[in-house]
Amino acid sequence: VQLQASGGGLVQPGGSLRLSCAASGNIVSIYHMAWYRQAPGMQRDWVAFINRDGTTTTYVDSVKGRFTISSDIAKNTVYLRINSLQSEDTAVYYCNTWPPQPYWGQGTQVTVSS
Repeated sequence: VQLQASGGGLVQPGGSLRLSCAASGNIVSIYHMAWYRQAPGMQRDWVAFINRDGTTTTYVDSVKGRFTISSDIAKNTVYLRINSLQSEDTAVYYCNTWPPQPYWGQGTQVTVSS
């Protein structure tokens, strides 16, 4: 299993980003998927979930209304649209299956700062 997250960067508060996660094989159509994040000095936590056919999404309370997870099964890719970025969103973002499989792949750094 290979998972490659991209799309992060340095953004001012209130800005937006779209993160992408390219998965190997046809993982996105087989497994439920999720985005996770790990802030400095903190444990890695999930923030957004999407089921394998893309019909159900769930978010942690702190990101509801700002984050949108979606998937493109044909491209085997999962996306995370982040709006109204806050400093508390600064973290390395990863995608993985739900529940997560052991290999996390490379995350993408999101830094929110003015």
